[in-house]
Amino acid sequence: MTRSNAREVAVHLIYEIDYTGEDPAQAIETRMDRSYYSGLSAENDVYAERPSKKQMDYIRTCVTGVCEHAEELDALIAQYAVRWNLHRISRLTKAAMRLAIYEMRYVEDVPNGVAINECVELTRKYEDAQVVSFVNGILGSVARGAKPNTEAPADPQPEEAQPEEAQPEEAQPEETPPKETQPAPEEAQQP
Repeated sequence: MTRSNAREVAVHLIYEIDYTGEDPAQAIETRMDRSYYSGLSAENDVYAERPSKKQMDYIRTCVTGVCEHAEELDALIAQYAVRWNLHRISRLTKAAMRLAIYEMRYVEDVPNGVAINECVELTRKYEDAQVVSFVNGILGSVARGAKPNTEAPADPQPEEAQPEEAQPEEAQPEETPPKETQPAPEEAQQP
């Protein structure tokens, strides 16, 4: 199974969990059971091959992570979805965007451009061109603005020194700090 197929399986799980409200660990265990999984291959070619241990770890990490950060991910989608209500976006498209944004922020071995491209291609498989363009624009905007200012400020030069009370407080680290972001490729940044 390719990483792209593992990503699509993860999106299907995220979609299903969003729809059913099922516990992520239980949903993963049930859907990845050999007998259940083999039945899915008749419905979708992505299930023709079982995930390797490494791919299963990726699926588990991403599905669980997306569910844990759903509010944050939805807030980012809503922030950049100009004139679109989050409820107007299909569950599958929202699941794909949640996963892409989660990968951009928290998965070290997935460059932003790859997360965006994979999401766009997956969306193209299920949605029309207008939605694909919308997803590409949202993810490009998130990528350009995704890096929160968590770095400590550099030591100021003497002439730039601020009075002690005017200096910003040091940011408290999050439980899982977002990864360093990389610029998305030119084609992924266009709306």
